Amino acid sequence: MNNRIALITGASRGLGKNAALKLAASGVDVILTYRSRKDEADAVVAEIETLGARAVALALDIGNSASFDAFAGQVRDALATTWQRERFDFLVNNAGIGVYGTIDQTSEAQFDELMNIHLKGPFFLTQKLLPLLADGGRILNVSTGLTRFALPGYGAYATMKGGIEVLTKYLAKELGPRGIAVNVLAPGAIETDFGGGRVRDNEELNAFVASQTALGRVGLPDDIGDVIAILLSDGARWVNAQRIEASGGMFL
Repeated sequence: MNNRIALITGASRGLGKNAALKLAASGVDVILTYRSRKDEADAVVAEIETLGARAVALALDIGNSASFDAFAGQVRDALATTWQRERFDFLVNNAGIGVYGTIDQTSEAQFDELMNIHLKGPFFLTQKLLPLLADGGRILNVSTGLTRFALPGYGAYATMKGGIEVLTKYLAKELGPRGIAVNVLAPGAIETDFGGGRVRDNEELNAFVASQTALGRVGLPDDIGDVIAILLSDGARWVNAQRIEASGGMFL
């Protein structure tokens, strides 16, 4: 029996990498994307292979929608070459950047960059990959807890993620006839290098987040990778069009 295949954007580090390893450990093969650090992506591929799964790393700038046709062709080629298949099973729209700045400090260029990476990019990448996504598959979009609670400095970023949460519902509705379930995962504050590693490295911020979290600590990458693996498992097949927050209970 062939393993199922997940395509995870931005999986050379951070939450995407963790999700790729968790999925590989559960018997899912991975197509992972990276923006510029091929060495990091190749290291993740090697780690996945030690877990007994297969993996391919492809370059992708999620902020450049003009490149998506060519990228879809690379995915098609990888499926044929590595798996002798025409379809993959799971799409995880994870790639992103963090830009910190209050609304009065946010430039139009920063706004446009966030929109291209976090909203326009996932919208049109998903569109281009739909012919390659298997019927009965899954799409999981990554959002943020910041769409439910507001922390000054993340207004533009959270605005784009709010759009992703609405998009998730429309994708679920339109792809339902193909048996494709679509959900959105909203992580809370996680200790990674995202956004310059503020949550991980700023002791004051880390302590504040922990104090506002019911479980009393800041999230770790494993906390999110495990949830992604669960949401793509057979046991979650009837979960559809839902926003699932994984924050340990922030700001209750």
